[in-house]
Amino acid sequence: MVSIDTTSSLESFRRFLINSTCLSYMPESYLYDPEVFPEKDGETGSIYIEAADKVTLKKERDITFINVRDVLGIIYQSKSGNTNIKWRQISGRGGKVTGESSTNSLVNLITARVIDQDYANVLAEVETNVVSNESTE
Repeated sequence: MVSIDTTSSLESFRRFLINSTCLSYMPESYLYDPEVFPEKDGETGSIYIEAADKVTLKKERDITFINVRDVLGIIYQSKSGNTNIKWRQISGRGGKVTGESSTNSLVNLITARVIDQDYANVLAEVETNVVSNESTE
């Protein structure tokens, strides 16, 4: 688990949510619509979208696809519970991403361009230093 604290566009975070939860079965027309987000409740992970306007489009498996406008925040918890990340609007479609990420989610964060490779390398170095310091104590 690594701590995430960075900025990201809303679209990059939307891509992260899709890659992490429903890419294989999301309708193609929804995939390319920047106003369509996955939302999910339950014991096996959750996604909550806080927005000024939300309309339910379709429920597929455990995901509800919603059309949103003016997203204020997003809360994501992975199925395993090892990743808990929040996106909070700063201005327009830009926001701040904070929380804890598993290695698997880290890969999805990089793929979706929420974080870049340089930031991932910094996170890996910090994690390596923490682990090596714990083993020497």
